[in-house]
Amino acid sequence: MTKLLDYGLTLLEGLQITLLITGAGLLLGLIIALVLTWVLDKRVPVVHWLAEGYLLLITGTPLLVQIFLIYYGPAQFDWIKQSWAWTYLREPMFCAILALGMNAGAYTCRLFKGALDAVPKGETLACRALGMNEWQTLSVKLRHAMRRVIPAYSNEVVLVLKGSSLASTISIMDIMGLAQRINGQTYDTLAVFGVAGAIYLLMNSLLTWLFRLLEQRALAFQLQG
Repeated sequence: MTKLLDYGLTLLEGLQITLLITGAGLLLGLIIALVLTWVLDKRVPVVHWLAEGYLLLITGTPLLVQIFLIYYGPAQFDWIKQSWAWTYLREPMFCAILALGMNAGAYTCRLFKGALDAVPKGETLACRALGMNEWQTLSVKLRHAMRRVIPAYSNEVVLVLKGSSLASTISIMDIMGLAQRINGQTYDTLAVFGVAGAIYLLMNSLLTWLFRLLEQRALAFQLQG
């Protein structure tokens, strides 16, 4: 029991990094998703097809491959290593956040677009009649789609949190990175990764509970409206 407690305390030292990667990845993903959703909703010429290609590329390839390409790929080109971008692309933390954000943005865009498509077209016509611009119209439609988005988005948040564990493959000492280091020192695989899994399970359970509260609040807000 003492051994498991020691493992747990050591792994919790990587909690801050795990939460940082997850939070920053979700924020970047949300920004990307909103931009892509607007492009797809308005069917902007040329850019619309580029957005579709981006979604196909990201959703059709594993996150681990994306992390490796972003982290190891730029080092193959001298012109990138000599540019200002190399200052960021050589940092594992930046690459992990970028990969998670790009991945989350693609899947979140699919969620947003599906929810928007379910909003009655009369909502769009009403926004235009009131003189709202495109971003204001999109914001109104997203608020109406919130009831459908929240349950699905909560799953995406959980997936991003679990996906953050792949950052350990590029030498980041998050929870999983520390677990791999402890396992390499003790070879106590079952106990080490069992404790790591329990920590992720607790975090995911907490996130699920928080999103259920948010969903109830959103439903109550809509009923009041």
